Amino acid sequence: MSKTVFKYCPMCATPLHEVQHTGHMRMVCDQCGFVQWGNPVPVVAALVEYQGKILLARNVAWPAHFYALITGFLERDETPESGAIRELKEETNLDAVHSELIGVYPFPMKNEVIMAYYVKAEGRVELSEELADYKLVDPAQLRPWRMGTGLAMADWLLARQLPVNWIELK
Repeated sequence: MSKTVFKYCPMCATPLHEVQHTGHMRMVCDQCGFVQWGNPVPVVAALVEYQGKILLARNVAWPAHFYALITGFLERDETPESGAIRELKEETNLDAVHSELIGVYPFPMKNEVIMAYYVKAEGRVELSEELADYKLVDPAQLRPWRMGTGLAMADWLLARQLPVNWIELK
C-alpha cells in the first residue's frame, strides 16, 4: 500500500482509490483523474566543518542524545547547493566559505532524496528555534548510521581515508 497523503481528491473531493498506475500503486480519483504520485521529497544536507571539527545539531523534537547533520527541504527556484548553504545560515547563522557535493542518497523511510554537501563554515553559531543544541566532533570520532545522511557522512569519511565506525540504532 502506498503512503497516502490525501484520502480525498484535492481537485473534486471524491474519495481516492489505490490502483496500479504506471507500474506502481498510486492513489487515483475515478471522478476527475487526479493521481497522487507520491514522489520523494528533495532534502538538502550539510556536513559542516567549523573550527576544524564537524558541527552536529540536535533538533528540538529529538531525544537529548541524538545529533545529526544540518538538513532541510529544498525550496522552489534554488539549487541543492544553495539550499544546503541557506539551511546552514538559517539554522546556525554560520557562513559557508566552501562547499562541494558529497553525493545523493535515498531515504525511503521518509520518502526523501537527500543531496548532501560538505560545507566549510565560519562565523558565530546562533541556533534557530528549530535547534536545541549543537556539538563539535573531531572527524575521526564521527559515527554514521546506515541510512540517509549517515551514508553521506560515511562517504565523506572514506574520501578522507578516515575510519567508518557505524552506529547501530535500535
